[in-house]
Amino acid sequence: MTNIEWFKQAKYGMMLHWGLYSLLGGEYKGQKVRDYAEWIQSYFQISIAEYEKLASAFNPIGFDAEEYVKFAKDCGMNYIVITTKHHDGFALYHSECDKFNVYDATPFHRDILGELSAACRKYGLKLGIYYSQDLDWHHPHGGGYNSNGVFYNSGTTWDNSWDFKGEKNFDICFNEKILPQIKEIMTNYGDICLAWFDVPMTISAEQSELIYKTVKDLQPDCLINSRLGNGKYDYVSLGDNEIPEKIEMKPDEEIDYQDIGGFKPSPYGLYESACTLNDTWGFSYYDKNWKSAEKLAQNKAHLNSLGINYLLNVGPDPLGRIPLEARNLLIKVREYE
Repeated sequence: MTNIEWFKQAKYGMMLHWGLYSLLGGEYKGQKVRDYAEWIQSYFQISIAEYEKLASAFNPIGFDAEEYVKFAKDCGMNYIVITTKHHDGFALYHSECDKFNVYDATPFHRDILGELSAACRKYGLKLGIYYSQDLDWHHPHGGGYNSNGVFYNSGTTWDNSWDFKGEKNFDICFNEKILPQIKEIMTNYGDICLAWFDVPMTISAEQSELIYKTVKDLQPDCLINSRLGNGKYDYVSLGDNEIPEKIEMKPDEEIDYQDIGGFKPSPYGLYESACTLNDTWGFSYYDKNWKSAEKLAQNKAHLNSLGINYLLNVGPDPLGRIPLEARNLLIKVREYE
């Protein structure tokens, strides 16, 4: 079975937003973020010197990759997508090209992606990866700087403009970090079913093309989502928490391939909606606005009836545990089927 055929049958998956931001849980110096907890560095413009201190405290002794995979399978999920690097630039795997990663920079000193990959192989679950291919607040030339003020976001700026001021050149970040890390992930962790890229703000058409080609050269069956940018993709990621009434394509003249939402033509008829259990993606101490299990089950049934996969997000806590509220909700969703 090709990954195209598998994706059409997958229906349901688990997304994991996890990183240094999980330690803060949406709170910093007595204040809360506006919504997305994983955007906390930008929201409070936390300096790299301060943010890097979190790495010394990141020791998620409660993380058990096999337990994650078995739980996802018990909930009826067929794949897992984990944040290998989010906008803060911190990698959840052992990266040779940047030491700001879970293996080199933390006392945990383990490769989370490697352990999850092994568990997925052991229990027959597909593994996908999220990778922020444009924004990187840890790199002096991380992208997003051309888009500040264009539209609402969950932070204060798209790029790290508080540490890194003046002229920026995304090509440097792309060549030094982005492309090399994508090569590492696609080379060292076995079969990757899909690559979930995000917010294409700065990336050029040539760079999107190069990422697409690189992924396909190293993982021919890996499906690439529509947030890579510039019209290079295999399947369509809808907007955050988008639950459409029906599949309705945008007219050709209205399609913006840098836009993260809405319907675009999918070459293989593949669609996916990534959604949260509460209001945030990363772990939050205070966000208790949990959706009901009944509503989640209704969303799943509706999306699947349209041929859209439901990728339901969990934000593990600082110890690496799936929060109890999230666990209970996902178990109850299965009971409605």
